[in-house]
Amino acid sequence: MIKKGLSHLGVFFLYLISLLPFWFLYFISDILFIIIYYVVGYRKKVVQLNLQNAFPEKTVEERHDIERKFYKYFADLMVETIKMISISPEELSRRVIPTNPNIVQQLLDIDKSIIAVAGHYCNWEMAALNVTAVTKKKFMIIYKPLSSAIFDEFFIKTRSRFRGIPVAMKMVLRKMVEFKNEATITVLLGDQTPVKHEAVYFTTFLNQPTAVFLGPEKMARSFDCMVVFYDMRRIKRGYYSYTAVPLIENSKETDPYEITKAHVHYLEKVIREEPQYWLWSHRRWKFKPEDIANAIVD
Repeated sequence: MIKKGLSHLGVFFLYLISLLPFWFLYFISDILFIIIYYVVGYRKKVVQLNLQNAFPEKTVEERHDIERKFYKYFADLMVETIKMISISPEELSRRVIPTNPNIVQQLLDIDKSIIAVAGHYCNWEMAALNVTAVTKKKFMIIYKPLSSAIFDEFFIKTRSRFRGIPVAMKMVLRKMVEFKNEATITVLLGDQTPVKHEAVYFTTFLNQPTAVFLGPEKMARSFDCMVVFYDMRRIKRGYYSYTAVPLIENSKETDPYEITKAHVHYLEKVIREEPQYWLWSHRRWKFKPEDIANAIVD
């Protein structure tokens, strides 16, 4: 009971912070950046190793510049994510703008389920929240439960604000079967690290063999969904655009790993263009092909 009470108190505190205006939140972000980067050095060794392996062709100075920009944006991402718990639909639509609204509307109107693949790039949570505010389709947001009860509850509340349906990873197939007779949208992060016993397929991503999460492909092929990549870009501080990029129309007709390669390679292209907006603090490369029996290396 005490732990649950603290959890609710923590979420309420985050809600109060979210009521602050953006300009004040970014003032907090500037302070957070100094603390995270210069004082604490949050996961700095992980970030530096990831950048070194991903961009061996860049100079030390170039990688250091990406590193610093990443931490600056990471602080913004923290306060923007908190703001999402109280942001109005009107404010959200001003700050997250589709570049191809006609295509987006066609995808929303089509009588076929969609797997929307995104990456840990820009404010992916704000992107998902934006779509839930404009579609009448059932919109499932797939997530991995967090060890922190406070933040897990925070994200569940945030993701469900505008008709979004947060679904824990282990429950997603059951939910898709439940809604199999409806056209739904299911959003997944395609750059998650699979658990070791599921790390069977490796492809080259950011200059290194990478174990790839096969969830989007398995779901798309099982239910013959259209696969779309959610390409989000940062316009300026607090403002984003997104492009719905159709990758696969008929998933059941694809070759094994075709869907996976399509969304992984598209994300890599996006990251290489503006690398500071990807989550470099993520421990993405936990496994090597030689660590996995019968690994498939493409």
